[in-house]
Amino acid sequence: NSQESVLNGIEQISGQQAKWYNIDIKDSSLSELFEKEEIEAVIHFAAFKAVGESVENPLKYFENNIGGLLNLTGCMQKYEVESMVFSSSCTVYGDTKSSPIDESHPRTAAISPYGTTKIISEEILEDLSEHGSLKTISLRYFNPVGAHPSGLIGELPLGVPSNLVPFITQTAAGIRDCLSIFGTDYNTPDGSNIRDFIHVVDLAKAHVKALDYFIKMPEHFDIFNLGTGKGHSVLEVVDCFEKVSGIRLNKRMAARRAGDVEQIWADNSKAKSLLNWSAELGLDQMMESAWRWQQKLSNN
Repeated sequence: NSQESVLNGIEQISGQQAKWYNIDIKDSSLSELFEKEEIEAVIHFAAFKAVGESVENPLKYFENNIGGLLNLTGCMQKYEVESMVFSSSCTVYGDTKSSPIDESHPRTAAISPYGTTKIISEEILEDLSEHGSLKTISLRYFNPVGAHPSGLIGELPLGVPSNLVPFITQTAAGIRDCLSIFGTDYNTPDGSNIRDFIHVVDLAKAHVKALDYFIKMPEHFDIFNLGTGKGHSVLEVVDCFEKVSGIRLNKRMAARRAGDVEQIWADNSKAKSLLNWSAELGLDQMMESAWRWQQKLSNN
């Protein structure tokens, strides 16, 4: 879910014009991209990621997230591109009852079709890596939020946001009448879900570290958690946003949503040790940058 205008922001931030192709990852024309470009490694982001939408339309998620991955890895094999950084998710741990959680925790039965696609994708990549030439680093994101500090690029949800922070910022901007807090009876200190929120800039830096790691990577398949190692409840995030923005949000308590995990946060010691990466930005910076991005969008 993006817009071509993002390319202008990327150019302003990086000082370079991004080369891009408008191709559906499921389409056979993806092969033409590999034919034209000398590709050394792939970072695979092209998946749908909204838990709620996946519950409503699971086939859409299976077709794109699984079908697209198979098309992409087929092209990589054909053109002898061996290295992939895969965009995975902590959702593969399922509705775990213990945190922090490390990479040794088994993949657990998913509670949403989105989660199912991430589990299947990791299993496919693990098999292709074990029985072929592919080398894969699977980065299990916890909850990416925020925007680039410049306010030039950020999240662009289509329609009604399914993620917490865009819904917060759109409510603050007057686009949404009310922020719904889904579930107030969880077994947590304040009754709302607990998540490990990570700034998207920290997340981006981890991908660069992952590409560097391919040079010394001893295995053909490896997994890293990307989180801060701290859990914050939904109500804590709302309170933090109100503090940094100075805006009191109109909010209401609502029933739990299907597919939502009660609480989860990362043990990120493996990424610290092997990737030499750790999150540097806190919840205040996440909320500040998200609000700066929303204000820019509202002023356009």
